Amino acid sequence: MPNTQKLFRIVLIEPEIPQNTGNIGRTCVATNCELHIVGKMGFEINDTNLKRAGLDYWPHLTYHRHLTFEDWWNKVEDPSRVWLFTTKTKRTYFEPQYQSGDWFVFGKETKGLDPDLLAKFPNQTVTIPMIGEGARSLNLATSVAIAAYEGLRQQNYSK
Repeated sequence: MPNTQKLFRIVLIEPEIPQNTGNIGRTCVATNCELHIVGKMGFEINDTNLKRAGLDYWPHLTYHRHLTFEDWWNKVEDPSRVWLFTTKTKRTYFEPQYQSGDWFVFGKETKGLDPDLLAKFPNQTVTIPMIGEGARSLNLATSVAIAAYEGLRQQNYSK
C-alpha cells in the first residue's frame, strides 16, 4: 500500500520555466512530496512543455496553487519548519535536521527568493554548496531534487 502521508512540501515562488516545474513535479511524485506553486507563473499549468517534462507523472502529483504569498503563508502551521534555499547564505543544506512536513522553498529562476524574506528568517536560509570556479547557481529542478533527496536520506528511507 502506498504511503499517503507526504514527506515534504516543495514550494516554488513564481516559477518561470515550465520544463523546470514539470521536472519538479516528477521529482515530487518520486519522493512522495507535495508541490506548492505560489504567485505569478511564467506559463500555464496546462502548457505542453510542462506536461512533456512531467510525462505521465502529473496526474499522480499532489499540488496546490496559491495566488499570493500570503495565501500560501497562511497554510504554514509552523514557520520554524520553513527552509529557504538561496545562494545568499553560508549555511549549507546539510546542517538542518529536516522533519516530515517541512517546507522547502525556492525562488524564481532568474532572481531567487526576495531579499526581504531571507532577511526575515536568516536562521532558516540554506544553500547548496558549489565548489566549481565560476558556478553561480544550479538549475531549479536540480536544486529541488538535491533538497528532496537529502530530506529523504535524513528520514532514513529504505525501500
